[in-house]
Amino acid sequence: MDTLCGILNAEGGAKALSKRVHIPYERIRYYEEFQKIPLGDDLVKICESFSIPTEYLKARMGVFDRQTSKYLKEMLPKIRTNSTSGKKTEQSKPLRLEFKTRLGKLYRGDCISLLNKMESESVDLVFADPPFNLDKFYASKMNDNLRADEYLEWCKEWALECARVLKYGGSLFIWNLPKWNLVIGNYLSHFLTFRHLIAVDIKYRLPIAGRLYPSHYSLLYFCKGEKPKTFHPDRLPMEVCPECVTDLKDYGGYKDRMNPKGINLTDVWYDIPPVRHAKYKKRKEANELSIKLLDRVLEMASNDGDVVFDPFGGSGTTYVMAELKRRKWVGIELGPTDVIKKRLEDLESEKDHLVKIRKNYNQLFTAPTLKARNRVGLWTLESLKAEKKREESLKLL
Repeated sequence: MDTLCGILNAEGGAKALSKRVHIPYERIRYYEEFQKIPLGDDLVKICESFSIPTEYLKARMGVFDRQTSKYLKEMLPKIRTNSTSGKKTEQSKPLRLEFKTRLGKLYRGDCISLLNKMESESVDLVFADPPFNLDKFYASKMNDNLRADEYLEWCKEWALECARVLKYGGSLFIWNLPKWNLVIGNYLSHFLTFRHLIAVDIKYRLPIAGRLYPSHYSLLYFCKGEKPKTFHPDRLPMEVCPECVTDLKDYGGYKDRMNPKGINLTDVWYDIPPVRHAKYKKRKEANELSIKLLDRVLEMASNDGDVVFDPFGGSGTTYVMAELKRRKWVGIELGPTDVIKKRLEDLESEKDHLVKIRKNYNQLFTAPTLKARNRVGLWTLESLKAEKKREESLKLL
């Protein structure tokens, strides 16, 4: 695959190209070194400076989506300016502002219509939970039974727009089935930096004949630029036997080096339950995300005051969590928004649930576990420190 400077034949490489197109050198170096395709305003400046269409640059760098395939087939002599910016040329469907809070705005309509109106590099975090194309009924009456190629082309369309509106250093998460995220992730890797493919252990209802039992969803994690500007994941308590509170893993001679704030978060999450209990489920016709999942994502990849965007509102979990965590937010839902508005108008029950979830984070042992381990004489960080102090005292005798 050609690199950006190689295609443009910029004399002097990345530094010369940076001066010519007025884009910071660190960005040009990132595009060149990691073979990424620019998005948004950077793409506009480069294409306009060299008088080339977006589709030409994308095709030369190995991306063949609907737009580049059409360009190569028809060899259009001119491309409209908004095509260069990555926006669509078709007429946008009507949008309606449904609800507004001090921190966020909720729209009713198609997400691509809203994305086409959003400025490049205007949000800090994107979380997307699209329909999975499983022929489910949605109140919006959308078609959830597309041909695989049609579904993936649609996913590429909104995913690329989400990447465009993401700020440099921002993070993008996509929640979907592994088979779809495999293709979407490959496409996005031309534009963004892959961070993780997080496996979230949630059992399906029934095994599928002729296949391994599917037991997880996937959460794609990309960032715009070489690394995310924000990354501070929660730490989790050490796993212990729920009955006798003994260690489930052998930490050998490293117990005294354990972080008092807990264990590093891995890319396999076993502790995100599906929302099935009537007490927490907000809509009947479709699944919804646990606030525990959105809490973890927002805590890891955003700060107070950051802008969070979710193009598929659903039951509004992302917006609720953004409100509780003091993030600004923009959202849209194709179907009815009554459930979302009701949740946003009454956040107290959601806040209580969040407090219960977070009370066990960022500590090596939960309070009940620590009490039980002290009672039965199992090691704790305090007991290890006391033992080490006694050993040092004996050495002095």
